[in-house]
Amino acid sequence: MTDSVYTQLLDLACGAFLLAAVVVLWLRQLTSIVRVFAFQGVALAAVAALLGLHEDRPGLLAVAAGVGLLRAGVLPRLLLRALTAGTPRRPYPHYQEDVSETRETRPLVNVAASLLSAALLTLLAYAVSRPLVALHPAPATRALPVGLAVVLIGFFTLVTRRRAPVQVVGFLLLDNGITATAFLAASGVPLIVELGVSFDLLLAVLVLQILTTRMRVAFGGTGIDDLRELHD
Repeated sequence: MTDSVYTQLLDLACGAFLLAAVVVLWLRQLTSIVRVFAFQGVALAAVAALLGLHEDRPGLLAVAAGVGLLRAGVLPRLLLRALTAGTPRRPYPHYQEDVSETRETRPLVNVAASLLSAALLTLLAYAVSRPLVALHPAPATRALPVGLAVVLIGFFTLVTRRRAPVQVVGFLLLDNGITATAFLAASGVPLIVELGVSFDLLLAVLVLQILTTRMRVAFGGTGIDDLRELHD
């Protein structure tokens, strides 16, 4: 693979990675949000694979395969199951859902403002990372702001969405951004480290799946506003 082709493919994978995070802010349908997250997992695996091919590191290729399997396959499947698990029984009549459980209809920040915020956060990421890029302006280092931007967008999603499944996606976007930053800044991480982080992430998603299922059974939905009504 020539340096020119490598640079173009890396820029394409990083562009798709960042675009997926922005599209999550634009979408309202929860199943579509999970599918976009799966697409981002493919883009993240592609970034790791390109680095491994360019630097001739089989270990990084193994990490890329694991990232793709977990973040584009296992985690999205668990999230989709969490969206459908649990039949609403509404044992507490005063908890009433006024929106469909399949959509995020009342975010704290509307779509237009969310997209504008994503643009500002991306500019902030590029501004903050300029000194790091200047230290070693390689193709991977020049793409470093993309990872930082996804970290910021993931955190923004986490704090501005009302549905628990979308907040889980925001948490996973944040983790994807951290992983991409590690790949681009240090040309990947050791396989054992990535395995440890992946298992911790899988455990967290399993716990959150149980939590969202219990919320749906108890309250008829996964809106976090219901939790504010709980008192001793």
